[in-house]
Amino acid sequence: MPEALPKVLVIVNPSSQGGATARKLPEIERALRRYGLPYTLAPTDRQGHAIELAHGARERECDVIAVVGGDGTLNEVAQAYVAADGSALAGPDLAVIPCGSGGDFRKTIGLSGSIDEAVSRIRYGQRKPCDLGVLELQDNDGKPGRRCFINIASFGVGGLVDRIVNESPKWFGGKAAFFLGSLRGTLAYKNAGVRIRVDGADFYEGPIFNVAIANGRYFGGGMKIAPQADISDGRFEVIALGDLGKLEIFALSSKIYDGAHLGEHGVTVGAGKVVEAEPLHPWASVLLDVDGETPGKLPIRATMREGAVMLRC
Repeated sequence: MPEALPKVLVIVNPSSQGGATARKLPEIERALRRYGLPYTLAPTDRQGHAIELAHGARERECDVIAVVGGDGTLNEVAQAYVAADGSALAGPDLAVIPCGSGGDFRKTIGLSGSIDEAVSRIRYGQRKPCDLGVLELQDNDGKPGRRCFINIASFGVGGLVDRIVNESPKWFGGKAAFFLGSLRGTLAYKNAGVRIRVDGADFYEGPIFNVAIANGRYFGGGMKIAPQADISDGRFEVIALGDLGKLEIFALSSKIYDGAHLGEHGVTVGAGKVVEAEPLHPWASVLLDVDGETPGKLPIRATMREGAVMLRC
């Protein structure tokens, strides 16, 4: 019998990378046809639209959702794999065709950034379970909220950097946008006091520069913040950059890009399935960075959903 080819819904954010993604669509469609994949193109036209399209893929019995865009678009699609009560929700396999300003998650799964390589993995790649994190948080209006993440959630300077990057032009490239955003955020940020527990045990208390709750390994446009993270091991890696001064952070930054910062002064490392964090001062506003988006602030409770998504990679 002939091979059954997967039906693919291609969710694309045309405005990703300052509109450059829209210009890559002809190349993406040529690759899909070259590999003989039946597909439907589904462009997003507003914030949250990717979530609706992903739910629609389930109803249309698609085999694969291919996400074209950056980490923000991927995060939106990931929301469709979690029910309203926070439990895992089965859905089509998930694939990534990198084209966005970020692209940190694709590094964890070993994608080079080549469109041909990404499409070939939809046709011939292996299926691998991928964990999801679910955050109970305080949204930007001060109300309780919930958001899942497939890559990394962080708090501290990361939330401020996201706000800067998302408000900045991307025409000069994603890595440059994150680098400049990180520089501006580092200069403006003041270390915030927090209390963190991992699996019910005290983990850290005091001022922090940034804390990463990591499923994937990279964030911030290529920083290898969690070199030991595994997207299918059922636990988060937790990396706290403590009460470090700006000169110390700048000295540490090159090691973070290489993943060589673990064990350095001011870096605390742990792992677990449940991470809770709150500000030491109720009036403090400690912003979140969730896969490059800024959905709210502390307090949070992050819990693991093991194998919630099946990746084609």
